[in-house]
Amino acid sequence: MRAWLSTLGVVAQIAFRNLFASRLKTFIVGGIIFFGALLVVAGNSLLDSLDSSMSRSVIGSVAGHIQVYNAKSKDPLEVMGRMMMGDPDLAQLDEFSRVRETLLKVPNVKSVVPMGISGALVTSGNTIDLALEKLRKAVNDRRKAKDDGESARLDRKIADEKGHVRQIVLVLQGDLKNAKTMLDARAIDKDDVEAVTRAASEAFWTDFDKDPFAALEFLENRIANQAADADLLFLNYVGTDPQAFAKSFDRMKIVEGTMIPPGKRGFLFAKHVYEEQLKLKAARRLDQIKEGIEARGETIAKNLELQRLVRENTSQVREILLQLDATKTADFRAKLQRELGSKEADVAKLLATFFQTDDQNLRARHEFFYRELAPSLEMYRVRVGDVLTIKAFTRSGYVQSVNVPVYGTFQFQGLEKSTLAGALNLMDLVSFRELYGFLSGEKLAEIKQLQAAAGARDVKRENAEAELFGTKPAGGAGDEPRRIEATATPGVGPAMRDLGESVGGKLQRDEARSRVFPAGEVETGVVLNAAVILHDPKKIDATIKAIETQSANDGIPLKAISWQKAAGIIGQFIMLARLVLYIAILIIFMIALVIINNALVMATLERVREIGTLRAIGAQRRFILAMLVIESLVVGLIFGGLGAGIGALVVTLVGKVGIPATSDIWFFFFSGPRLHPFIGTTNVIAAFIIVMLVSAFSSFYPAWLAMRVTPRQAMQEDE
Repeated sequence: MRAWLSTLGVVAQIAFRNLFASRLKTFIVGGIIFFGALLVVAGNSLLDSLDSSMSRSVIGSVAGHIQVYNAKSKDPLEVMGRMMMGDPDLAQLDEFSRVRETLLKVPNVKSVVPMGISGALVTSGNTIDLALEKLRKAVNDRRKAKDDGESARLDRKIADEKGHVRQIVLVLQGDLKNAKTMLDARAIDKDDVEAVTRAASEAFWTDFDKDPFAALEFLENRIANQAADADLLFLNYVGTDPQAFAKSFDRMKIVEGTMIPPGKRGFLFAKHVYEEQLKLKAARRLDQIKEGIEARGETIAKNLELQRLVRENTSQVREILLQLDATKTADFRAKLQRELGSKEADVAKLLATFFQTDDQNLRARHEFFYRELAPSLEMYRVRVGDVLTIKAFTRSGYVQSVNVPVYGTFQFQGLEKSTLAGALNLMDLVSFRELYGFLSGEKLAEIKQLQAAAGARDVKRENAEAELFGTKPAGGAGDEPRRIEATATPGVGPAMRDLGESVGGKLQRDEARSRVFPAGEVETGVVLNAAVILHDPKKIDATIKAIETQSANDGIPLKAISWQKAAGIIGQFIMLARLVLYIAILIIFMIALVIINNALVMATLERVREIGTLRAIGAQRRFILAMLVIESLVVGLIFGGLGAGIGALVVTLVGKVGIPATSDIWFFFFSGPRLHPFIGTTNVIAAFIIVMLVSAFSSFYPAWLAMRVTPRQAMQEDE
């Protein structure tokens, strides 16, 4: 043993001497190993940090650790980043309480949240329609007034609403004048021009009080369609139990309003959707310009996107003008003249000048807008407290609609600026089922009331013709009614679902705020999928297997997938990035193998005399092999360790400062405004193992050549 250690010491001394003797070769080989080790440590640490951050975003916003859905579904479930238009074809899970019971039997399952994800079209309010609705209501209330005081108050209200409508008509008149200068006169409808001219005349408004309802009908039929400014919104939403959702996804917080109360129908807008789609466009563009300058360090002078926003604000003041009545118009004129130091009387031109923002005046203009102008404007198309009518196509192809109160807005802490985390709105599960085409307990009760009122009864299918034509079937078989099995919620057949869809318009918008669905309906009804929260997230794979085993034992066809798969292409981002990194590392080390091998071969050929002399004085072939392998391992150990150490240092320093998120996509991937990378011990160990293996493997061929050198070859080399 002592002799072996002594021999090893001699081999190591010779190996070290040879490294310093061939400095150029050593630094070439070492530089490649250094860069490879640094890339392994820094790249893997960065991807591990990104994976951890993105998992927090996906898990904490909607997916949970695991998603489950019906294994008989035709399409895979994707809760984020869906690449198909429309909803995936998912089979329903008929009774959520059974699904929950099965999942909670798995030891690692902490909680289960019922879900269904879909989308629908919503039309935001049209300004003139809303103004005419207010005017009509004031006229109706004036007719029902019981005393002079109330009549006087309503007269003032009617005058205010008339002034607003007249202002809108004047805006339309200006639009038509502009159109005449830009378009062929034949492209402008003469009837529209005549209608606007009449509505703008003093005579029309003088005669308004003589027959207000006739005047309102004219305005609604001939003017309202010319002032259409409503937006068609597409809202993605998740139907769920709001209380269970908020409890399981603790990053959720209410920004405005309140949570949907237990047992009530309701809707919560994602704050991002609320700001992007429902806010007054001029205000939203001002916000975006301010964010670009202050958050991203951009300038209007150099950034084309910010310049586009300024141009749109300057040219699109109509949205604001439509909200101004005579009083507001005078108020805006005075404020804008004072702010701009202008004597211009046209409010449209004053607004256009005001919105001509640059890097110097943007902050002051933004503050002035929100301080002086915004309080007089409807800043959002839909306000907290309004009742939202949502229409969607059911699975059977019918259009279904529900009225749901808007209780507020919400967002996820740390993901406030993320488009991906802020794309899904929240709806109670019972309303979701109705929109999706399932029969709710409320609809079922309504159907039974209609059946009772109409004297309808169930008959067997084979007796339908006899009952229809009034003849008794033989044997009196028709006296026995057919039983229809129906639960409080769906899982019923398409015919019953369609019947439920056809009688759904009974409740009025004003009743939507007070509607309460039966206790336990969420638990006993249909779901499309469910989010599963775990006690130990590290055991996702084992828990997925346990869930599928348990569901098979309980006779429920559940398919369980991890959050990465549930997030669709978004969840695969890290896998793709890691694949690219591994390919890069593979290419680098393949090149390293070739270069190191060539360098060692050249060094071996240059040392034929030395190797032959060693052989002549008794060195065995294994001595030569050990010498060359140790040389390579020492290079790998020194430069690989240096590369891994510097990589770890770089990651640590960057982790303290953080990598800023430059867009909303990176905001989601970083799970916040900055990514703070962390160093993983496994990455350092992996770098060492890879470097040592490459170093050892690259030395085998040169060592094989060296072992074949004989003393005679060394003597020939001298000659």
